[in-house]
Amino acid sequence: MIAPKNFEELASLLEKSGRQVLFFSAEWCGDCRYIKPFLPEIEAENPEFTFILVDRDAFIDLTKKWDIFGIPSLILLENGQEIGRFVSKNRKNKAEIQAFLEKMK
Repeated sequence: MIAPKNFEELASLLEKSGRQVLFFSAEWCGDCRYIKPFLPEIEAENPEFTFILVDRDAFIDLTKKWDIFGIPSLILLENGQEIGRFVSKNRKNKAEIQAFLEKMK
């Protein structure tokens, strides 16, 4: 998973063509920490997507722009345009995330 360190790096990633999954997260988020151990497996099972970790606290302006009100949140982009969003108040698990990605293929 790519973890951009600044806006320029993130912007260059978002300008690329293809499909990307933005994973909005934060270090203090318990549900985010729950998901992180199985994210490498999800990433390996879905090579058609580029996974980008967006630190909610480091990119707060982007979080506001994308209307991210809860974390973890997953936004699926295709060629820079949002085509899907997986947000819920409940803790997400590997099967739910995988089902979301499968539905978007």
